[in-house]
Formats: sequence, C-alpha cells, structure tokens
Amino acid sequence: METTLYLMDEAATEALGARMAASLAAGNVVFLRGELGAGKTTLVRGFLRELGYVGPVKSPTYTLVESYLAGGCKTLHFDLYRLADPVELEYMGARDYFDSDAVCLIEWPERGAGLLPAPDLTVHLFHQAQGRSAHLSAPESTLLERLR
Repeated sequence: METTLYLMDEAATEALGARMAASLAAGNVVFLRGELGAGKTTLVRGFLRELGYVGPVKSPTYTLVESYLAGGCKTLHFDLYRLADPVELEYMGARDYFDSDAVCLIEWPERGAGLLPAPDLTVHLFHQAQGRSAHLSAPESTLLERLR
C-alpha cells in the first residue's frame, strides 16, 4: 500500500513524525529515504518529541546509532550514510538491535542492504519547490490510514 503526503514546512514534517510515534509499536522498523537535507532527521525529531523527549536530536552520522528512551518507548535512530559495506552492521552487532523491543528508524537503509530486516514502513522524502513530499509505503494499509 502507498500514499503521498505534502509537507508544507518543517512543522508539517515533525507532525508526520508525531503521527508515526502514535502509530508504531516496539519491534517496528522504518526506512527513511531521501537526499541530504530532505528532512529525515526532522521527522525523527517529531517522532521523539511526541514521545516526550526534550533533548537535542541530531543525525547519528558518526556514531551510526543513537538510542532514546521516552514515553516508555525505546527508539533506535540509525544513520548508515557513512557505512562503506553492509557487513559493518555485523561488526557493530546490528542483529541484536533488530531483535529488540525498540522502534528502529533507519536513515540511508540502502547502505545496509541484505542485512536489515524488512521495513514495516518506508518514508521517502523529496524536495519540492516549497516544502517536501513524503511517499509512504507499508505492507498494511491500516498503518498508512493512521498516518494521513
């Protein structure tokens, strides 16, 4: 199932992240796709704010993963941009992350191809003349209905 949403500004991108927080559950995996600056980390910030997290949210480009605990939900935010080879995920023990009770939000999932679990949701963000568009796909239509 698929749908596309128009995101007028940063606040709309964060609002989509908030709807994701209200719709996802422990164990869910979300792929976040888009060019540099497309709003992937902004989406994660909205997700975490909805759960009550008030600290800074930045892309874990150098650490590859940041862990957050907010609203009784463990969230793992991955940024695989710097991954040179998917096998590096094995070296960092990624299988343990995906076998956990966390929601996993993964930026640049194509860099981990073959070693990542199938996503419950994929969000592809695109620059528009003004704002962004978010193309969402999920195997379950009920999840997409909650995110509209």
